[in-house]
Amino acid sequence: MVEKVTVLGAGTMGHGIVQLYAQAGYDVYMYDIKDEFLERAITRISDNLDMLIQENSITTSDKENTLKRISITTDLREAINGTRFVTEAVSENLTIKFDLFKQLEEVVEDDTIIASNTSTFSIQQLSEGVQKKDRLIITHFFNPAHLVPLVEVVKGPETSQDIIDRTVEVLRNIGKKPVVLKKDIPGLIGNRLQAALVREAFYLLDQGVAEAEDIDLAITTGPGFRWAFIGPLETADFGGLDIWKSVVENLAPVLSKEEKIPQFVEEKVLSGNLGTKTGNGLFTYAGNDDVQRRITERDENFIRLANIKNNNKK
Repeated sequence: MVEKVTVLGAGTMGHGIVQLYAQAGYDVYMYDIKDEFLERAITRISDNLDMLIQENSITTSDKENTLKRISITTDLREAINGTRFVTEAVSENLTIKFDLFKQLEEVVEDDTIIASNTSTFSIQQLSEGVQKKDRLIITHFFNPAHLVPLVEVVKGPETSQDIIDRTVEVLRNIGKKPVVLKKDIPGLIGNRLQAALVREAFYLLDQGVAEAEDIDLAITTGPGFRWAFIGPLETADFGGLDIWKSVVENLAPVLSKEEKIPQFVEEKVLSGNLGTKTGNGLFTYAGNDDVQRRITERDENFIRLANIKNNNKK
């Protein structure tokens, strides 16, 4: 079993992945280029753990032990020394990734797995930046990484079965639900399905079919309610493939086929109204406190849903 793991990048995704490893009992080194990035990440991890305590998912002792397993450093060699599993979660910039891969391959052991958290680049693009292509793999976590169970695993043509098996084992050890893709396809699975749904939601809003709140409510209390336990394909089985054949064939001709977002979304982007990160988007938020309240509510509900799903298996 891998005992030490390394996460490169302490940002939005990196800090959550670090937390997962540490909670699962791994000694984890978190690397970034500045101490302030690392310190901010530790604060965020501590806050995340406090919320888990509040929701009775972990104990105070669990939090203390988790934090003890995390080491932070701006020294790449120190972060990598003795590790057999590296998760790369730096900026989605190929130049930055390739520079990091080059440094990595100069210091890591030959059997060390390099797993990229990218959701932007294909395994083929990433492999151009490494010498030993058979140990490179994509492990795409979803935000917030410490709460959403899915991790999409993408292998390249040279990725060995041993690398795939070891990666899946590590992901399962940290409580994730890994899905190994048979093909490398843009957007993978989750984002392709999300993009199709969001495109239609944008279209419905643009056409004045309903208010934004009601469009979201139609998902969270309808399909989204079911999808927490059964996916769209099993939903089709339960409903009857003959029924869903008719539904798809009747609706497909009238669904949005736009390749660009509606003008009203473009205007919001150009005006800097990007959502919670700026305080306004498709919804309006009453300042930073309101934004933080909504994010906290989201995460609390994710924790509660995870507890329900976990208890449902027992």
